[in-house]
Amino acid sequence: MKKYLVAGLLVWLPLAITVWVMLWLLGLMDGVFSSLLSVGKAVLPVSADATIERLRDTRFLGAVVMLALLLVTGVFATNIFGQWWVRQWDRVMNRIPLVKSIYSSVKQVSDTLFSSSGNAFREAVLVQYPHQGSWTIAFVTGRPASEVAAHLDGEHIGLYVPTTPNPTSGFFLIMPRSAIRPLHMSVDEALKYIISMGVVAPPPPAPPALPVAARN
Repeated sequence: MKKYLVAGLLVWLPLAITVWVMLWLLGLMDGVFSSLLSVGKAVLPVSADATIERLRDTRFLGAVVMLALLLVTGVFATNIFGQWWVRQWDRVMNRIPLVKSIYSSVKQVSDTLFSSSGNAFREAVLVQYPHQGSWTIAFVTGRPASEVAAHLDGEHIGLYVPTTPNPTSGFFLIMPRSAIRPLHMSVDEALKYIISMGVVAPPPPAPPALPVAARN
């Protein structure tokens, strides 16, 4: 009986967690859409209240609208005209007290993490943490700031050490490059390995291809 229960759990648990995460994301998008409708209700005439309430009651409409809005915004922001407007928007946000501190910090982090030309989270490495002889997986985030690097001897790199099983929290470390060991596993494989607490091991790296002369 226990064997069959565990087998059934292994079949349904990944699906249940996937559905739960997707429903959470859809609910989040619906919440943002509902907030926008509330703003519209406050500025539009009373005759539009019935239409706004119908839109609010339409399930998952918010997710569709938000995805479409992101797509349209992305298309707009990638052309020359849209880039000019984005720069003007950044200038306005960076002139508002208190808001500019939050906005500029979040923008710098998001541009670094999601930019295709960035180097953050492009490499998984092995480091000794939290003490000698104890190893963990970390992700390279870049080089230390110039002021920090001026106080360090030799080449150092910034590392993010995620916690398990929640990788969204962790620790930022600056370590000598000589103290890290590069890994062949991809960032996705390393994240799966961390989240599963070492249960889901990545596949072994493929052996290097032999020269043609050696194969003959």
